[in-house]
Amino acid sequence: MTRTRLLASTASAVPVRSVPTVGQLLAAPVAAVPAGTLVKVLGYHTAGDGGGMTVRWDPRATAPGNCGTVLDPGSAVGRWLQLHDGVGDFRRFGLFGTAEAADDALDAMVNDPAIRRIEAHTDLRFARRHTYFRSELELDFGGHTVVTKGIERNTHDNPFGAVLYFRGNRAETSATVTLAAPLAELSDVFEVPDSAAFGVGTWWAVESDVVPGGGRYERELQKLLQVTEIVDATHVRFNYQNGWAFAAGRKLTYTKVEPVTQVHVRNMVFIGADAGVKDPYVDGSGAPDEFEYTGSHPIAFEYAVRCDVSGIHATGTWWPVIMRRWCTHFRTTQCSLKNPPTVFYGGAGYLTQQIYCLYGHIADCLSSNARHLNDLTASAHCLVENCHGDGDDTGGNPFTTHGQYEHDLTFVGNSGLLDIANSGSLWGTSAKRITIRKHRMSWFVALTKITDLTLEDVHVTARSTFDPGGTFQVNADGLQLRGCTGVTLNIGRRSGRSSRPNLVSDCSFAAPPGTTIGQTPIDVPLTFRRCTFSGADGWVFNSSGPVHFEDCIVRGTAGAPITFKNSDVVITGGRWTDVGLQLTAVRDQRLHVGGGALFKGTNQAKALLSRQGGPGTVTWELNSYTSVASAGDTAHLLIDAGGNRFRCTGATFDGGRIAFAAAAFADSSYALHSRNVETAVTRDVPAGSDRLSVGDNLTF
Repeated sequence: MTRTRLLASTASAVPVRSVPTVGQLLAAPVAAVPAGTLVKVLGYHTAGDGGGMTVRWDPRATAPGNCGTVLDPGSAVGRWLQLHDGVGDFRRFGLFGTAEAADDALDAMVNDPAIRRIEAHTDLRFARRHTYFRSELELDFGGHTVVTKGIERNTHDNPFGAVLYFRGNRAETSATVTLAAPLAELSDVFEVPDSAAFGVGTWWAVESDVVPGGGRYERELQKLLQVTEIVDATHVRFNYQNGWAFAAGRKLTYTKVEPVTQVHVRNMVFIGADAGVKDPYVDGSGAPDEFEYTGSHPIAFEYAVRCDVSGIHATGTWWPVIMRRWCTHFRTTQCSLKNPPTVFYGGAGYLTQQIYCLYGHIADCLSSNARHLNDLTASAHCLVENCHGDGDDTGGNPFTTHGQYEHDLTFVGNSGLLDIANSGSLWGTSAKRITIRKHRMSWFVALTKITDLTLEDVHVTARSTFDPGGTFQVNADGLQLRGCTGVTLNIGRRSGRSSRPNLVSDCSFAAPPGTTIGQTPIDVPLTFRRCTFSGADGWVFNSSGPVHFEDCIVRGTAGAPITFKNSDVVITGGRWTDVGLQLTAVRDQRLHVGGGALFKGTNQAKALLSRQGGPGTVTWELNSYTSVASAGDTAHLLIDAGGNRFRCTGATFDGGRIAFAAAAFADSSYALHSRNVETAVTRDVPAGSDRLSVGDNLTF
């Protein structure tokens, strides 16, 4: 080594020497090197290759060499220690590509608390799965490719066997309290066994007991929460307002956690170990049980706070590209996944999954031919926006939730198949306050116990390669649809938690003939306002609760009439063209038509308003509406069976006929048809009955 210059001319100046490579540094004798000597290494393998560094001689150091931050010249005592400003670089470990595994270098940098940022400037290969417990670290792979060919085997059913798994420490012991008083929804003050154990700022995994009589995994609360205030001896305040109410006697369990914080992973192209392998479940090209062991994925977080991921672009990963559980305050942005080995194996083939997570933001992400782009399970207060999934013809579903009591989730400006709370009764099939805006897809299912679902500007377009019916299924429990379109609309009722009305407004649907629109369990009012329905032939409303149509346009093709079992059917305004409305009378029913409504055309039943011969009594309230029959054999009104209480005043009839049968107005039945306007109408009304009053009408 030759001396090149002095840093200063003072007596305490430290000489700085230089060598071309690390190999030459380690080959030089160190017996007479003064402590603190600085050497500028110009490159790792060759000068200027990017692996250069400044090192300091510590004659007392005995740490094992790691080929980067600690360089061992082969002496029992004494090491060259890399000087850095908190930034680690794989090139300073001699790694410039995928020929050598980068695992040892990764461990050395992550486990060095002085390093706060790790950079990659070339492609890398990892052969091990790493678990870390540290915080305050950023890993930036600079857009370079990470490969994992030949990576060590994973363990069974382990989505946390990632290349990078950052995990907080969870205490081995827990404390459980039986609630002495109910815990109301939106409460942030929780009962605890002894608040002296809960310091302000500490973090806790908080879990409720299994729902009484519920599924095996059915819990309303599983979240990582921070104490913000000690309220009294048995109560603390957390940074979360409870999403579900708990009755007295329910149990909450608290486990202390030391989370990892502020760990960010960015800018990586990741090639999974099974990339390019065709789905083994479809064509038998592989052994399915082997893929969970040999497959790879880049990132997992557990018990993590404010740990973000951005710019990760993966191909062929097995478990989720970004796996999170017990996390809070995080962002996942500008990530993508394409062509995982399977879309049929539960948990595999995802871009990102969040379990028991809070306050997350997932944005600007893409998936192609994947199972899920985003899965939110037992999570709350998360936003998913501008994310898009394609290639879902084989069953992949870009957006989903498990149904494990998710609440307050918002989806904005996304595209791709979406289902809510659809993973089965073991988890509870429950969700609350899910809002979806500006979403495009070819299939939407939210027909389980989903409360206060809000959809705005959501469009389901039929696609022959996946769902020709363009399925749009929703739950009538505080349902609000505004400005949505679809093909096959199905409305059911699996829960009754909400106090807000079920309203479908400014929407358009075109279901196939015979579609059941309102399913049997709906026993609450359902309102359609300013909606357009096309192809309305033979549709069925099996629900028992009232149904209201306000200023709606309903178009048929002169096929079978729409049948209603609802207790109340109310038509206010709007136009019904070439479609009949027929009451089944399976129960007592009321039909109210008014507000300037127009019925026009014909249908297979040759009746615009009619009833079947069920046992129920039908109350007819008709006024201020217009009926135009397009053929002489089409009835404006056909009432020929059952018990009826009929009143029609102020209506206008044009063409066609009005047909009443004597048997339909016996006993306590009656009819009052008066002060209407009839043009070219044929009446088929029994004469001589004191229970029928047909008169005082204008006829032309």
